[in-house]
Amino acid sequence: MESSILPNGNSQIHSGGSPADGPEKEAVLRELESILSSPFFRTSNRSKQFLSYVVQHTLDGNHEPLKERTIGAKLFQRPAGYSTGDDPVVRVQAGEVRRRLEQYHHAGLNHAPVRIELPVGAYAPEFRWAPAALPHFEPAAHPEPPRDEPTPAAAHSGAEADQVSKSRGLFSRTAPILGLGLVLVLVLLASTVYRSSERKSALDQFWSPVLASSGPVLICLAKPTVYLPSLELLRRYSTSPGEFTTELQRYTQRPPMHPQDKLVWGDMQEYADYGVAAGDVYAAIRLSALLGRMDKESQVRIGSHYSFADLRNSPAIVVGAFNNRWTMQMTSNLHFAFVEEDGKPMIREQGPAGRAWHSKVGPHGEVTEDFGVVTRLLNSKTGQFVVATAGIGTNGTEAAGEFVSGSEYLEEALRTAQSDWMKKNLQFVVQTTVTDSVPGPPQVVAIYMW
Repeated sequence: MESSILPNGNSQIHSGGSPADGPEKEAVLRELESILSSPFFRTSNRSKQFLSYVVQHTLDGNHEPLKERTIGAKLFQRPAGYSTGDDPVVRVQAGEVRRRLEQYHHAGLNHAPVRIELPVGAYAPEFRWAPAALPHFEPAAHPEPPRDEPTPAAAHSGAEADQVSKSRGLFSRTAPILGLGLVLVLVLLASTVYRSSERKSALDQFWSPVLASSGPVLICLAKPTVYLPSLELLRRYSTSPGEFTTELQRYTQRPPMHPQDKLVWGDMQEYADYGVAAGDVYAAIRLSALLGRMDKESQVRIGSHYSFADLRNSPAIVVGAFNNRWTMQMTSNLHFAFVEEDGKPMIREQGPAGRAWHSKVGPHGEVTEDFGVVTRLLNSKTGQFVVATAGIGTNGTEAAGEFVSGSEYLEEALRTAQSDWMKKNLQFVVQTTVTDSVPGPPQVVAIYMW
């Protein structure tokens, strides 16, 4: 482990390093058993299975199985090379486990020496040890001098009385000055606190136009057309009786087809209820939660459930780029725009010497780096305040949503901006490094305001 683990200290077990020793491991396992038998986990087999899996591997010092794709294959029977970006089952279950752990800790059902936590953005739990109670010492009593012996105070009482008289005179002269100084300090402190409370954060100033509007904010997601294998095709390729007979099987299992197998258009069926990108959903959830904390009503609209007329009547947050025609229309002539050149989607800076950003992929076709653009338009083509959070791919969109809903990101990006930036249109290009289909913290690589 990264730090030494003493149940009577303040240290904690971090994910990584050597396995826990016997006493520590036993304490963690006892707490795990208490958690799994609590009302918050008792009825959820998936949550119990997930927490047991990650705790046991962390205790054993074996962190290779704690990768998202490995967990999906081991616990949720996903294919070994499945796309975690298209199937966020592990992230969703991890979020559910975190929620149940918070409920368990808040209820205070057990006063164990160790606390099991699952940090956001990780699948290796942390074990935090409660600090030990410090021994309490009573202050020693000072013995009184014997009554039949003169005390030092009595021997020098005359000199001390004279000194006390002089001290009182000095205090009477300096007390008004000290009092006036104290009053001035309190006034200055109160003024500083007042000015700091009046200063709004960059997050509040960025979103101030929507807070000033009377209507709800529309959070608009795209829904591209999705096709799935037809029932006839699945039956044709079934290899055992009962295969693909349920809706769950038809939606989640892949038919055993070879790359050279031929299909006709009738083998595919359009599914109107599917098609929202995972990154768009994560971004929309963040933004909806942000508006909720600001006491601003919001409405989520998907696909054809909103129109240009809706955008003209309400401030809006438009999510997604190449899958959302409204983003493409409203940002096409801006300084940073989404374009497609030679079949490659990218972000292009306008001008002859403009820069370009495009996604990067690894040796197996997995996305390793993505980019997004956050656009803030005070008066867009709709006549309303619009924010577009969009990426080249789904990871870029998720990173853009995280950037524009996180106060620390905006504060850092606007730290050296013009003092009146809140009165301007803004565009930020953000970069994110992707690991196991999960985008890392967004980093600003370019800013433009007008």
